[in-house]
Amino acid sequence: MDVLPGGTATFLLLFGLFLGAFAVRSGLRLLRVLRLVRRGEHAEGRCSQRRVVDRGSGAENRYRTEYVFAFRTPDGREVEFTDHAPGPFGFEVGAPVRISYDPATPDRRATVAGPGAWGPVLMPAVFAGVLGLFSLGLLAAAFATTTG
Repeated sequence: MDVLPGGTATFLLLFGLFLGAFAVRSGLRLLRVLRLVRRGEHAEGRCSQRRVVDRGSGAENRYRTEYVFAFRTPDGREVEFTDHAPGPFGFEVGAPVRISYDPATPDRRATVAGPGAWGPVLMPAVFAGVLGLFSLGLLAAAFATTTG
């Protein structure tokens, strides 16, 4: 009994598109971070908090460490934000960091990516690359199944 019309080809197509969507999302995150590093304003900031987040009992990795960074804009506003995967060893609370941010929306568009902290660049790049390859493989298999 086939659950989906078209059987295996439809499953491969849908799963390939699903992974492709995540690859595109990671690629867009990567472009946003790189744009901030190259063209954003820069400020000296600090790691203001390191907290462990409980993602619930059903999650595979139940606990995740989250880093909160803070900096002051030239107009004197104190901004705090979290960033993805700051690096393999993280940051100590109070550690100085270089912040790149969008002056129009510093609370929504900021990153610690740059010298000494390439995690926010590497993680989206790895996800986009690996998921993109899997997606292309599944899509190729789906089309090979329908034509072969």
